[in-house]
Amino acid sequence: MSTLEIVACIVSVLGVWLTTRRSLWNFPFSLLSVFLYAVIFYQVKLYADMGLQGVFAATLLYGLWQWLRGRKADGEIRVARIGARELLVSAGAGALTAAVLGFGLYSRTDASMPWMDSLLFAGSLVASVWAARRRIANWTLWIVVDLLYVVIYLIKHLYLTALLYALFVLLAAIGLREWRAALRRSGLADSTGPLGAKAPLSADAG
Repeated sequence: MSTLEIVACIVSVLGVWLTTRRSLWNFPFSLLSVFLYAVIFYQVKLYADMGLQGVFAATLLYGLWQWLRGRKADGEIRVARIGARELLVSAGAGALTAAVLGFGLYSRTDASMPWMDSLLFAGSLVASVWAARRRIANWTLWIVVDLLYVVIYLIKHLYLTALLYALFVLLAAIGLREWRAALRRSGLADSTGPLGAKAPLSADAG
């Protein structure tokens, strides 16, 4: 456990908590956290996770744009269910990303957990895009991904980071509840399944 890891954990928690509250302030905190964790993952040779931080930074900037254009008149951020087509496209893109990256890391680097690292990279990427697009399903996927990350970080002796990701699981559950409640308040019946999937909404959903 290092000072860098402690600071990264604190900043990350603030970023996720602000996301559950649908606050635009989540973006500066989240951008700082991805920079700090890029350094940490480089140090422990989790290269896919290190590269993922750069992707996170890009999706955060995309998310900021989406959230700014997805506000109601009173400034509240709107949320939406995910459509079946978007769900299938995301699953296909995630599987392809995991396979290509996993093979590359396995054959060309000294990555310690290339296949699992790549799978979680892809899952995190999909969840980040969903969050950027204000899809409620992002929280369900984060719960699964973060639980698996807890296991990896315990294996890598990143105990504080493992604790952080356990907290992320709790925050994701809170985010799922809060965003579903926001959808109900908006007047759209929330009859979603476990992943928050339903037929595509109107263009107003973003």
